[in-house]
Amino acid sequence: MGVTRLKRKDRRNKNVAKVEVQFLKLGRNIELGDRSKMAKHSQITKNDAVLNSLTSAK
Repeated sequence: MGVTRLKRKDRRNKNVAKVEVQFLKLGRNIELGDRSKMAKHSQITKNDAVLNSLTSAK
C-alpha cells in the first residue's frame, strides 16, 4: 500500500499543534528550585522584566 500524503488542512493542523505545544512548554509556570531557574538571557525572562517595569511604573 502506498504512503498517503496529508491534505493541506491536516498538514496545517499538525504544524499549528506542534507550535502550540512548544508555546505552552515555554510559557508554563516555572517552580522554584535550582534546576528550574530560567536562563538570565532567556527571552521569557526579558519579557517578564519589561512587563514588571511597565506595571510598576503606573
